Amino acid sequence: MTVRAILEQKGSSVFTVKIDADLETAAKLLSQHRIGALLVDEGKGKYAGILSERDIVRACANHGVQALQLPVSKAMTTKVLHCNPQDTVHYVMEMMTRHRFRHLPVVNDSGDLVGIISIGDVVKRRIEQAEQETAEIIQYIATA
Repeated sequence: MTVRAILEQKGSSVFTVKIDADLETAAKLLSQHRIGALLVDEGKGKYAGILSERDIVRACANHGVQALQLPVSKAMTTKVLHCNPQDTVHYVMEMMTRHRFRHLPVVNDSGDLVGIISIGDVVKRRIEQAEQETAEIIQYIATA
């Protein structure tokens, strides 16, 4: 099972926020789209980082309600790892667990952003895979 299969099922939409937008605007976008992270757009097709719900919570914990007026650039994560469509579900689960993040941009071999996956997408796919394997084993045993 690959990242490509996940994107084929869920789609390749990626939501972004401008680097100079405030955290309140970002929080509204997260809520509106019912997602957990936004790529931070610095213009001309370049991304400066990623902003997650967790980043906003940290900013609020450190600065109180005034954090919502801070620019996204003050709260975003700048070191963003990515995966590619050929990576396996097992590989990205391992990467997300090791680095303790829940959202991973997907970049093709040409360096183009082709989607984003979440830990929820990965776990859902892994559960489907385990259920399919179980059904195949049961069928094998029943016909043996």
